[in-house]
Amino acid sequence: MRVFTEAVQFKADHKLIEFIEKKLGKMDQYFDRIVEAHVVLKLENAGQVKDKIAEIRLNVPGDTIIAKESSKTFEASIDQAIDALKRQLIKYKEKTKVASE
Repeated sequence: MRVFTEAVQFKADHKLIEFIEKKLGKMDQYFDRIVEAHVVLKLENAGQVKDKIAEIRLNVPGDTIIAKESSKTFEASIDQAIDALKRQLIKYKEKTKVASE
């Protein structure tokens, strides 16, 4: 699986990119035919609090699975988005299994 990381209006450090790639690498145990992952990291400036937004798109055969989460840190946003993607991947896998039977 190829991982593309895009940071909007800031430069993502190497540790954050490695963290994202490590977490997304584990997605193969839920569904092994993920083609690529696009990760978009954004800063939301709403008043005094700056939330970190992570949007992850997984391209799977015939579909795209998307999760978008915001939190105080990018790591927490990534973790939450990956949890949502895991649930969606399991549902997608069950749907494709039923369709192929």
